[in-house]
Amino acid sequence: MYTGCVTVPLVFGAAAGLDAAAIAVLINADLLIAGIVTVIQGAGVGRVLGVRMPVVAGAAFAGVGPMILIADEYGVQAVYGSMLAAGLFGLLAAVPFARVVRFFPPVVSGVVITVVGLSLIEIGVHLVIGRDPEAADHAAPSRIALAAGVVAVILLVARFGRGFLSQVGVLVGLVLGTVVAVPMGLVSWSGVGGADWLGVSAPFHFGAPQFPVVGVISMCVVMLVLFAESTAGLLAVADLTGRELTPKDLARGLAADGLSGVLGGVFNAFIDTVFSQNVGLVSMTKVRHRHVATAAGVILVVLGLIPKLGAVVAGLPEPVVGGVGLVMFATVAAVGIDTLRTVRFEGTNNLLVVAVAIGFGMAPVIAPDFYAGFPDAVQIVLGSAVTGATLVAFLLNLFFSGAPGKAAAGTVPVGTVPAGTVPMGTVPAGTVPTGEDRADEVTADHADHADPGRKRDRPREPEPSAGSGAGTGAQVGSGAPPAGR
Repeated sequence: MYTGCVTVPLVFGAAAGLDAAAIAVLINADLLIAGIVTVIQGAGVGRVLGVRMPVVAGAAFAGVGPMILIADEYGVQAVYGSMLAAGLFGLLAAVPFARVVRFFPPVVSGVVITVVGLSLIEIGVHLVIGRDPEAADHAAPSRIALAAGVVAVILLVARFGRGFLSQVGVLVGLVLGTVVAVPMGLVSWSGVGGADWLGVSAPFHFGAPQFPVVGVISMCVVMLVLFAESTAGLLAVADLTGRELTPKDLARGLAADGLSGVLGGVFNAFIDTVFSQNVGLVSMTKVRHRHVATAAGVILVVLGLIPKLGAVVAGLPEPVVGGVGLVMFATVAAVGIDTLRTVRFEGTNNLLVVAVAIGFGMAPVIAPDFYAGFPDAVQIVLGSAVTGATLVAFLLNLFFSGAPGKAAAGTVPVGTVPAGTVPMGTVPAGTVPTGEDRADEVTADHADHADPGRKRDRPREPEPSAGSGAGTGAQVGSGAPPAGR
């Protein structure tokens, strides 16, 4: 939980060229806002905010790429202005999205999550080898060996750890990697002494927010992507706790995501979404009371009020952060691929949707000057792999599905959880999600929660035969008839 909250500000801060003191501000702000949103999700605020379930919120990786592009073009003030505007958009869009979540079936969401992970791998690699090609230690074998050692620690903890220990491999890797990096001269904690023991991140620390139109549009697209992620996580937790998630419940949960954008824009944090690691912990520990998550949120708030701790984390060596990032980013891509496993490709155009969307989204990552000849607005929106892939996948799904709002043929309704997986979202800290405890437990009732227009008393379709091409995922939510019938 803690590792997931601090990784995003570490990666964004390094990529945006911020110094250690500024990164420490981001870390404390993110912990504070994540804690506040977690408390709201668990305790609720009237009938307006909070899903009132045991969920933990944390910074989402989906916003990192667009935020870096906005920072490079307009500055950090524009990043937080765009985030603030996207948060307001999220508050307004929560209720409508809860009613039209069917527009984001797995063929769309799987592509987006895959591209999020693939596009971030580049950032992790640059952290490992160094961002300055002229530096004496750029791509030095010692830096790469340090990152490889961190990855090895994560793998060993995942292989031999049990219970709680198996969930904290990333944290163990960060600590041990930092210890090894000290004699290498890669650790600098010069800013720790001047940091306060107690304090709150000042609003608009980087100056008055700016609101470039293309930046706002890009972050609003990110907000919709995060809504789809949170929907999957909330439905999974609802299934584990035996609770029916109504459209109103879902809307309140998504509104809390929107609020995180508003608070993040003001206090220099990040948009938060439901941690998918949270789903695995609920299944493993059998602790299903919402106030346990609320207490965890209070702990995050307390950690966010200790600037000295943020300064310590901000001093972590880049190769160590890069090694952790490679694992976490690649795991995001793997979760997206596993989501695509639930999509039927035979006899549909889904393969073409996936191929074109991934190719379109990854083009500016492979060739950063791909859109260099286009106006700045196009470079910001389409230059982000996340927003580009989201727009293409969304439009192609509508084009091939034949009617607005009808899922592409052969897909599992959005909101269902693929058997054997942890729902897409923020990557579990230190482990590749497996979700074995949840295999085959999710039913077509989730599709009813995600789409209020569906008839709950309709007859169920028979499960497809082994040769239908749908695979295991087609059995999840199989009560939904394929498009075109």
